[in-house]
Amino acid sequence: MKKRTKPKMQVWKKVVLWLLVLFITGAASYGVYTYFSFQKAIGKMQAQEHPNDNEAIISDKLPHIDPFSVLLLGIDEREYDTGRTDTMIVVTVNPDKKSVKMLSIPRDARVEIVGNNTVEKINHAYARGGIPMSIATVENILNIPIDYYIAVNMEGFLQIIDVLGGVTVNNDLALSHRQYSFPKGEVTLDGEEALIFTRIRYEDPRGDFGRQLRQKQLIEAIAEKAASPSTLFKLNDIFDVLGDNVQMNFPMNNLYQLQKLYANLNKDIDQLQFEQGNGQRIDTLWYYIFDQEELLDIGNSLQQHLEDE
Repeated sequence: MKKRTKPKMQVWKKVVLWLLVLFITGAASYGVYTYFSFQKAIGKMQAQEHPNDNEAIISDKLPHIDPFSVLLLGIDEREYDTGRTDTMIVVTVNPDKKSVKMLSIPRDARVEIVGNNTVEKINHAYARGGIPMSIATVENILNIPIDYYIAVNMEGFLQIIDVLGGVTVNNDLALSHRQYSFPKGEVTLDGEEALIFTRIRYEDPRGDFGRQLRQKQLIEAIAEKAASPSTLFKLNDIFDVLGDNVQMNFPMNNLYQLQKLYANLNKDIDQLQFEQGNGQRIDTLWYYIFDQEELLDIGNSLQQHLEDE
């Protein structure tokens, strides 16, 4: 295992931090009406809306005291499609050690889908059984408990760009997809264009790596635009978008605890990654096959991080 900053990890780090900062500070700065809009959005985000999510996922962990884990799910959920997870990242936090570990799980990893009695790509778990099945599958391969989750429907999430009046990115490679064209240099995007911009993969010679870079650029652009004072007058609309496109099981009081915790954490996140596995084609499908010894080592590292001492 080596520490290495991955573009996709950096994207999620910015997403999570931006969401938490916005949630925790936004309502307090913009009056009673926005506060109730904020509360309504949190209520939506805590609801189990996926048809396969029959029971609420509740944790008794106290984030400012107890070590805890979070599963971050970036969901590619399109119209007439239950969706699959484009991104799966496990984060463990130890308040006593003031440390954070982050692990990205390859979306094509071949695993047992717990509760479905199948062996297939791990990103199929969400389509088979929603958030609970995704959590159970990750817990099984890493042998650790998952206490909390944050799931983001990226297609809907990018509606925030329209609320903000568009964002500008510095595109490093001229790209086109169907009727959409993105020249090299500064490009201003609305929500629909941003969605296409982040989904392009086959037209980019860098493949998925290029897509990850564009996702990172876009999240940075959103965070920068959202930091503008004018955003305060758009918080109600932003909360509406978040309420419709983000699911999580952090109770309200835990969000405030997270704010206090974040101030004390070491900001140098320990990035873990799988390096020893290999790609393999099975029955015409390409899979990432874990190296079992490495998988055990990484699981043990996360397990030790979640221990009180």
